[in-house]
Amino acid sequence: MPFAVYALGLAVFAQGTSEFMLSGLLSDIAADLSVSIPAAGLLTSAFAIGMIVGAPLTALFSRNWPRRRALLFFLCVFAAVHVVGALTPGYGLLLATRVVGALANAGFWAVALVTAVSMVGPEARARATSVVVGGVTVACVAGVPAGAALGGHWGWRSAFWAVALVSVPAVFVIARTVPAGRPKSTPAPASVELRTLAGPRLLLTLLTSALVQGATFCAFSYVEPLATHVTGLASGWVPGLLALFGLGSFIGVTVAGRLVDTRPVAFTATGLVALVTGWTGLALTAGSPSATVALVLVQGMLAFGTGTALISWVFRLAADAPTLSGSFATAAFNVGAALGPWLGGLAIGAGFGFRSPLWVSALLMVLALGTAGAALGMGRAADRGRDGIAAV
Repeated sequence: MPFAVYALGLAVFAQGTSEFMLSGLLSDIAADLSVSIPAAGLLTSAFAIGMIVGAPLTALFSRNWPRRRALLFFLCVFAAVHVVGALTPGYGLLLATRVVGALANAGFWAVALVTAVSMVGPEARARATSVVVGGVTVACVAGVPAGAALGGHWGWRSAFWAVALVSVPAVFVIARTVPAGRPKSTPAPASVELRTLAGPRLLLTLLTSALVQGATFCAFSYVEPLATHVTGLASGWVPGLLALFGLGSFIGVTVAGRLVDTRPVAFTATGLVALVTGWTGLALTAGSPSATVALVLVQGMLAFGTGTALISWVFRLAADAPTLSGSFATAAFNVGAALGPWLGGLAIGAGFGFRSPLWVSALLMVLALGTAGAALGMGRAADRGRDGIAAV
């Protein structure tokens, strides 16, 4: 695996930490900037919306740039807005930095996925994807808890400084290891790539990815009230549960990187079915501490392993749209990350209790099974059609 791929993973680690770390800093930000906690929570929503909108827009903006230049531009902007965020005296400017940071993050993600895949052979594409996505899982295990710890000791601004500092070595390594030239093949016109991405099988795969992430973040966002109000664990267990979920996620993307390239259909189908079973099982057994601890680890592994496999499927199906496919995969991921917590919150607000997000996650996975089955059926029909033409 080229060292440059690991540098991309380091940058994604910094960006993933930024995306999720505010969950442990909201009270401090609200008190320091004299805003309500819900207003501080909008900083997270603004980042998610910026990722969804920014992924395709920034990919179109930079599609004719050399990939190293695009990666360095987006990463430098991302680091710079965190410096501004750490220094800002007001809420409005901090909100603006979150939007700009999300746009830069989305652009980096889109280019990084394409760059990682292009630097390895077809037999290692899923592994390269898993290294990049693995940066997010390491952020869940280490970056987010570390950000919360920094905020508790030195204030929320120290977490923003830390994200900017972690980005610096990634800038230098990317500048030294990612090839400077343009891709060997000239990108297809944007209209051609957009037509490829509008194919029904690819759209169903993207929808499946969004549903899987929606299920993941619906449950993940409400681990704290589930653990303390349903499972009966003390609040001190919550950071450990979150880290355990992140550890499972890291294991999942690592395993996916080893197996998806050789058994893509079997791996993805098994992951989808197991996720339905796992979220249902956790909803039924959430009152048991041992079951909750075990299933949090397992579900993290299944969710991110299957998510990595689906990103690999996007690249397989969008071979004629190499520039924009990464941006659409990024957007689908973040649609789920924004939709899941909202749906879980609606279920809790309707009075269904703190287990209800788990049932919502199970329902989202049933829908994901349906969309994945439809996409697979289209693929088999297309294969039969090609075989028939070849026979004639």
